Amino acid sequence: MKQSRRNFLRGSLLAAGAAAVGATAQAKTFDEQWREARRQRGWVPGPIDRASHARAEGPAVYFTPEITPQSLCRAYAALGITLPGKVGAKVSTGEPGGHHFLDPQLVKPLVQQLDANIVECNTAYGGRRSTLHDHIRAALEHGWCDIATVDIMDGIATMELPAPAGAKRLPRNIVGSHFRDYASFLVLSHFKGHAMGGFGGALKNLSIGFASRNGKLLIHSGGITDQTWLDDDQTAFLEAMAEAATAVCQARPGKMAFLNVMNHLSVDCDCDAHPSTPTMANIGLLASLDPVAIDQACVDLVYAAHDSAELIERMESRYGIHILEHAEALGLGSRNYRLIPL
Repeated sequence: MKQSRRNFLRGSLLAAGAAAVGATAQAKTFDEQWREARRQRGWVPGPIDRASHARAEGPAVYFTPEITPQSLCRAYAALGITLPGKVGAKVSTGEPGGHHFLDPQLVKPLVQQLDANIVECNTAYGGRRSTLHDHIRAALEHGWCDIATVDIMDGIATMELPAPAGAKRLPRNIVGSHFRDYASFLVLSHFKGHAMGGFGGALKNLSIGFASRNGKLLIHSGGITDQTWLDDDQTAFLEAMAEAATAVCQARPGKMAFLNVMNHLSVDCDCDAHPSTPTMANIGLLASLDPVAIDQACVDLVYAAHDSAELIERMESRYGIHILEHAEALGLGSRNYRLIPL
């Protein structure tokens, strides 16, 4: 029987905490189970940096509150980059049952302007995107096959990328073998909450998104194993994500562009078949050549919003900011940025 990501994670948490919490955990929400499992392991979030990192200097992050195909094309044009060779447009195809993933019609003009393929990798949690056949069917149902060729990069085989200098967790990064077929990537990310990482944006798309099925297991385990689900150490997981994102970017230096769309701002990820209903308004879209800067700008905009309490709680309870801290320490990008209105 296939299962959703939420049910998979709930099962792993119940197994981890069964000795201590017993059958009473069955009645608890996923969020309660997650917190209790981490408390049992003695994990607490580190210090939370809530200060805005917008500055007069730093990498450019372009912003518009308008979320349309036209504004997406304008945001990309503002970057002044020409992505060379064959372009892969990295998206989340969205777990069937969910409905907050990016609208293919929103990105269609830009994807077709670049003559890009939609690229994705299989999931590690079952569901309906864990095999090549099922994933292509899901992409077809969600409209991705209507706008471009869809390439599930790990559908046949995998390849390894070297871990970046300074990596503390990952011995290597495992991605789909079709990664080598693309000279450059347009990374199209839906910024939102995430049950494990606190939030998901460009860095999550670069790390978990580019990782093959076994690569995802390696990241979630904090670099311990690529054979089984293990999520004992939250800090190690966040740092492994930052290291995987850095490995991907270092494999295509200067050949990536990042666009984050801040709509349907649920506390849950697009990998969730039953995501929570958003309780805050859409914010807009952003573009940058720096994946750290663009995610930091999104975090700052969430803190600045008047209706973002639920998403802030999700980010802080998971220590989500640490992926940005570690990515900056690895030299992937800068948390300080210039926010430039379009």
